Amino acid sequence: MQKVEIGIIGGSGLYEMEGLTEKKEVRLSTPFGPPSDAYITGKLEGRRVAFLARHGRGHRILPSEINFRANIWGMKKLGVERIISVSAVGSMKEAIAPGHVVVPDQFYDHTKRRISTFFGGGVVAHVAFADPVCSELRTILGRAGRDRGAVIHDGGTYFCIEGPQFSARGESLIFRTWGIDVIGMTNVTEAKLAREAEICYATLALVTDYDCWHESMESVTVEAVIETLKKNVVLSQQIIRAAIPGIPASRRCSCGAALRNAVMTPPSLIPKKTQSTLKLILGDYLKPPMKKSGKK
Repeated sequence: MQKVEIGIIGGSGLYEMEGLTEKKEVRLSTPFGPPSDAYITGKLEGRRVAFLARHGRGHRILPSEINFRANIWGMKKLGVERIISVSAVGSMKEAIAPGHVVVPDQFYDHTKRRISTFFGGGVVAHVAFADPVCSELRTILGRAGRDRGAVIHDGGTYFCIEGPQFSARGESLIFRTWGIDVIGMTNVTEAKLAREAEICYATLALVTDYDCWHESMESVTVEAVIETLKKNVVLSQQIIRAAIPGIPASRRCSCGAALRNAVMTPPSLIPKKTQSTLKLILGDYLKPPMKKSGKK
């Protein structure tokens, strides 16, 4: 299987990647069950990419039903080193209007039912997550967005709720007091798992509405979200196509070494079954440390 460089995860409304050539449908089995759908691999602007519909083609999977571990594991299996995520979000600030694009640099996890780590089963790892988004990839996406004429908000906090319901007005008003910028239902879980898999991760957050805090606007409805999202999807595809040529062939960030010094359990104590399950993720970290020579 030819190695893929860049992964694209499409959210609500983005179920295929326009401009993809040499397309091939790849179905993977993973230790964590099936991914959301087949990966569509091919070439985009001369680079090998893999596209995955987060909710499945046809939008069949609830946010809390997404098999996030399988999705990210599959990207790792294909050789992906960078993931560009596209997500529909609600705005929590007046200045961030529907139709704008936010490229977040922070997350707040308010979910309740997600499995957001590959670890457990006899192995403990604590990756650094203070800066959860790859700054190199985020900068490239922001620049590409501005070049395409999009209104880009550089940085901000993506607040992730469980869903599938939108917020109650009381919740929305409280969330606003916390200083968050946009609200969604998926990205923080992906970001955590991507970091553990040592994959760079950045998000194009497409603003569809003002959530329900904005009392001069209608309460959020699926119809209103979809209408704005249709306008955003074409823009997001254009931004991704503009960004890809600017992505360096080799990484200069620290994302690719996120597990260095993060695995607390000595390889000798990790159960064989867990070693087998996580071999793709842990790689060389499963090797016992080199013994120092006693010679002088």
